[in-house]
Amino acid sequence: MRRWFGRVLLVPVMVAVAACGQSDPFLPTGPTTPPTVRSDTFSGILTKNSAYTHPFTVADAGAVSVFLLSSADPAHPENNAIPLGVSLGTWNGTSCAIVIASDNTVPVNSDDPFKGKLAGQATAAGNLCVRVYDVGFVSAASTYELLIDHY
Repeated sequence: MRRWFGRVLLVPVMVAVAACGQSDPFLPTGPTTPPTVRSDTFSGILTKNSAYTHPFTVADAGAVSVFLLSSADPAHPENNAIPLGVSLGTWNGTSCAIVIASDNTVPVNSDDPFKGKLAGQATAAGNLCVRVYDVGFVSAASTYELLIDHY
């Protein structure tokens, strides 16, 4: 009788010990802090057939969004939405290896929030770059401003 009672008692103890080493994949493991969105702003002047590259660093994998906030010809104030080329790529310290490009980007406006936006995905922390360039619409020294949101 003692052996039988000992074995019956031993089974729940073994099950409890075995379950202690397992974790339920559906239970939360603890609070997670979402990554912080970082923003960089770049501005400059483009002349006919020119381009400029702005390197920046992402601290975490995630979405990267480039917004053309403005592109204007100061000599002609009515020309305040000049189409520009905007591209996003990886920076090796010397050059920008383009991954995504848009050759007809106009500034962001409230009518269409997706206009003026170039979106990509960083697969890891590292050095990226945004390149802005004339695609044939810049007639003189034109100003531009870019906003980049990333993690």
